[in-house]
Amino acid sequence: MQELLEEMLEHQQKKLYKIAREIMPSVTEEDLLQPFDYPELENNPHFRYEEGILHGILSTRAALLAKC
Repeated sequence: MQELLEEMLEHQQKKLYKIAREIMPSVTEEDLLQPFDYPELENNPHFRYEEGILHGILSTRAALLAKC
């Protein structure tokens, strides 16, 4: 299960970075740690939706790790 979550996490991180680059070509992966600093990302519903999916995966992983 952990391996699957890690794969999902990696995939979603790459997907979110790709979307962010379409919105802001100069964005870095580090910039995504603070997307609220960039109104172009913060106010983009597609970016915010995909970011929510990423946070859901992270929450699921944390819950499973806490259970083990």
